Amino acid sequence: MTLDLSLVTDYISHGTGLVVLNPATNRVITTVKEYDAASVESAVIDSERAFKQWSHLTAKGRAELLQKWYGLILENAEGLAQIITAECGKPLAEARGEVAYGASFIEWFAEEGKRMYGDVIPSPLAGKKIIVQKQPIGVISAITPWNFPIAMITRKVAPALAAGCTAVVKPAETTPLSALALEALALEAGIPKGVMKIIPTTDPVSVGKVLTEHPVIKKFSFTGSTPVGKLLMKQCAGTVKKVSLELGGNAPFIVFNDANIDKAVEGALISKYRNAGQTCVCANRFYVQADVYDEFISKFTKAVSGFTVGNGAEEGTIVGPLIDEAAVEKVEGLVSLAKEQGANVALGGARHNACGNFYSPTILTDIHHSNAIAQAEIFGPVAPVFKFDAEEEAVQMANDTPYGLAAYFYTQDLGRSFRIMQALEYGMVGVNEGIISTEVAPFGGVKESGVGREGSRYGLDEYTEIKYCLLGGLS
Repeated sequence: MTLDLSLVTDYISHGTGLVVLNPATNRVITTVKEYDAASVESAVIDSERAFKQWSHLTAKGRAELLQKWYGLILENAEGLAQIITAECGKPLAEARGEVAYGASFIEWFAEEGKRMYGDVIPSPLAGKKIIVQKQPIGVISAITPWNFPIAMITRKVAPALAAGCTAVVKPAETTPLSALALEALALEAGIPKGVMKIIPTTDPVSVGKVLTEHPVIKKFSFTGSTPVGKLLMKQCAGTVKKVSLELGGNAPFIVFNDANIDKAVEGALISKYRNAGQTCVCANRFYVQADVYDEFISKFTKAVSGFTVGNGAEEGTIVGPLIDEAAVEKVEGLVSLAKEQGANVALGGARHNACGNFYSPTILTDIHHSNAIAQAEIFGPVAPVFKFDAEEEAVQMANDTPYGLAAYFYTQDLGRSFRIMQALEYGMVGVNEGIISTEVAPFGGVKESGVGREGSRYGLDEYTEIKYCLLGGLS
């Protein structure tokens, strides 16, 4: 694959800057211009100026520009996918899927922005009218992760722009190219300069303080780890910003004894090993009822053993690299500790022999729920499988975590489906489904997995303020 960087030519630095590496080879892709705290402050002021014009454009006018942006993303889908694979590592087929998924938020919110309705509330007094309006909140800032370098930006920026806000976005240090390509296409679509600004940096701490503490910024959105999210939330408190946080997950995947085991294995494969297990909603803990435990393990292991591990740009690759050496070392440590605590390695359990940041697809069995790996967000291609006897036991173990982002379970019992959906303490639940993300449904968690929702009509509200107006003297 010959990587085409024409979309980001204007952002490439031929001197110092942010160095972008390919995690499959650890080779330099390119270097891009970076921002320090002072230049980010200037970008915020530019965004405030742009807001005054953008917010006064009609919803239809904004929608037309967003639709043009959407169309350009689809026209450049293959080039964008290649950039994702090069800097993120995920297989090219998954990268193509991400481009389509990311673009879907722009298409959805281009239309949804035209339906930012208010209300007229019947007044208790004669001669008065109560009107409720939704207005754009103002300049918003966002910090996005590397594992979905396009979709995590569009999921935040599309509703913000549709509502009439402007956005300043810090992409992950490892994946700035995808973000910069999005900005280039937005400008090509006619979205005015300053409406969406991408600010790569090698100084995330100082830049993060600007994005969370600057008084001009009225809303902050973050996707990333829970510890970092808590810190950023504290930094936003000084100016009482509106905040949405999509944080860590520890998703249970429950297989009951009445499940279709073949379908459960199919769902487990795509939920666990997509992007080498580096997704916030991927299955992290597998709970399988004792009656079907052996059957599930046998079929699951057979399927995973057929995975091809390698560079995401190579044809047939199913599992690509982890993002960097630190990620590999984290997974190694978790698996090593699990083995010390009695886990059996049914498959994998070590680094892959491919050069680069690769870890073998792994299945661990004979694990007790007290094992430390049950509480960790693995973020790698490792599936620990626990055994349970009773339905109540599965629910108790599934909820035994401070996280509450996504959960999955398989059953063919309708009554059980409704009981478990109600009992699981998670913001999103997949029933007989291993993939739940879509632009039309609200994405987000409970407990320490975050606040707020992205996508769907609820996602637009995150970027608005509700204004109540009382009109008197009408009698």
